[in-house]
Amino acid sequence: MIQANNVTLRVGKKALFEDVNIKFTEGNCYGLIGANGAGKSTFLKILSGVLETTNGDVSVTPGQRLSVLEQDHFKYDAYTVMDTVIMGNERLYQIMKEKDAIYAKEDFSDEDGIRASELEAEFAEMDGWDAESNAAMLLNGLGVGTELHYNQMADLNGNEKVKVLLAKALFGNPDILLLDEPTNHLDLDAIAWLEEFLINFDNTVIVVSHDRYFLNKVCTHTADIDYGKIQLYAGNYDFWYESSQLIIKQRKEANKKKEEQIKELQEFISRFSANASKSKQATSRKRALEKIELDDIRPSSRKYPYIDFRPEREIGNEVLTVEGLSKTINGEKVLDDISFIVGHDDKIALVGGNELAKTTLLQILTGEMEPDEGTYKWGVTTSQAYFPKDNTAEFDNDYTITDWLMGYSPVKDVTYVRGFLGRMLFAGEDGVKRVKVLSGGEKVRCLLSKMMISGANCLLFDEPTNHLDMEAITALNEGMKKFKGVEIFSCHDHQVVQTTANRIMEILPDGTLIDKITTYDEYLESDEMARKRTVYTSTASQEEDD
Repeated sequence: MIQANNVTLRVGKKALFEDVNIKFTEGNCYGLIGANGAGKSTFLKILSGVLETTNGDVSVTPGQRLSVLEQDHFKYDAYTVMDTVIMGNERLYQIMKEKDAIYAKEDFSDEDGIRASELEAEFAEMDGWDAESNAAMLLNGLGVGTELHYNQMADLNGNEKVKVLLAKALFGNPDILLLDEPTNHLDLDAIAWLEEFLINFDNTVIVVSHDRYFLNKVCTHTADIDYGKIQLYAGNYDFWYESSQLIIKQRKEANKKKEEQIKELQEFISRFSANASKSKQATSRKRALEKIELDDIRPSSRKYPYIDFRPEREIGNEVLTVEGLSKTINGEKVLDDISFIVGHDDKIALVGGNELAKTTLLQILTGEMEPDEGTYKWGVTTSQAYFPKDNTAEFDNDYTITDWLMGYSPVKDVTYVRGFLGRMLFAGEDGVKRVKVLSGGEKVRCLLSKMMISGANCLLFDEPTNHLDMEAITALNEGMKKFKGVEIFSCHDHQVVQTTANRIMEILPDGTLIDKITTYDEYLESDEMARKRTVYTSTASQEEDD
């Protein structure tokens, strides 16, 4: 169990948290939610002891081990992948290293023998003999191949490092697990594996995530941060949303009844206060009026952008024809003879673990990259807008937000452009901010403004939910669902894929394509996925045997 007792944290004069009391108990998974800036990550740091509170304290059941998903991707570059994961249980790792040092001695003394014996007993008690196999299971589940398990962390790419740090946090069955955005940079297969792991995890989990589907799958409780307080709800994210809306509705209705009662009393008082025969009743009504208090319904601190993609031109029957596309990058064939035809009602989700292949296909279709072989042709009635995964070049200039968007606007009018920025929560003085100093989330909202203002009837997205908060993801999801045009997109948010796509394309590791008219959930249950799992399991077993 981990508990916050009267926790207050002040930053300058501002109280980020005020007298927070909350208990997280064994066997439950808590989703910590709140608007951007509400303090979700900060509260996890308080719980982990990284941040000290202004007042109050955090208590942990004596003897329980707490594990945290670390965010520094370079911290373990000097270590192997396997060592990094096992470091998740610090004591076990210390025992392993001390044992190795003793056995490496040339002058092995009696004292060394006694110490080695003590360490071996503790090592066995901590299930040390299975440590490497347990670590390998976590790594394989998250998609880190066996061939990487003994490589240096410095040799891994960013996504692989994220998965290793997550495996480190999960290693050794910690009593309390703190996870800050664990699904970031994970592919959908890895997220699905993590969901199952946490569903079957028996201890305490506290997780911050912008992935609504993930929170719905794994959470037994929801802790909502708003106005420096934390309100605990039993149930997952959807249950919290319905409950919170119901509470607000009930309070509003109760206030409406009170307002009606106040109005009746005020009318009675004004009519009869001067009438001697009614004066006692008027006085009584006045006292009753003074006792009536309206509930303080504070609007949520959450702010939802308004995302509405409106195509200027209706799309024709000929949308996109792709024939025999192939592409090799750094010696790896990421696309191999891919062909498909896109219809005017298609909303296509690109899925699978090969991130480079998905990005490459989108870059080819938008003209940013040439294929090695094959052709593609957009229909004459189509117009395209593209959301790139890497937006660095887009904002490498000294423009203000307004001037930047003006460059893409068909209407060269400041008021018109500011209207689109306002929908994306850039109000007032925000319009004169320089684009090069924007946060990751602000840059994404700028790109979505650009796509809205374009009026394109074919939208291509490469991981648009990265850096967005849950409110913006919800707004984007609604905008993608309502869009009256063609969409081709890659996205790690399960709910976005499930509720938007009517066609699934999976690019396999060998660069070939599976193409199905279906929803994502139906695809996951399909024969193709069953065969893939069989092949993967057989391959993994073969690697272990080798």
